[in-house]
Amino acid sequence: MKKNRYLLCLLLGGFMLYIAVPKLSGTLVGTKGLFAIMWLSFALIVMAGNLTGILYSPKKQVQSHQSQRLKKKSRSF
Repeated sequence: MKKNRYLLCLLLGGFMLYIAVPKLSGTLVGTKGLFAIMWLSFALIVMAGNLTGILYSPKKQVQSHQSQRLKKKSRSF
């Protein structure tokens, strides 16, 4: 269930980057340039966090679910 949320956030973040990158320019001087650089860096941090959540999610839930199946099968005999 968490992987679905991470994937959704990753896709939405990618869509936001796709829309925003052509409009933001890091070569601007002053507050506009600072805003563009900070927005892009925060967006990349969010994308990296969601990708890390997908790749390094714990797999203990799957193992415990399989062990419960084995217990139920052994009890039915």
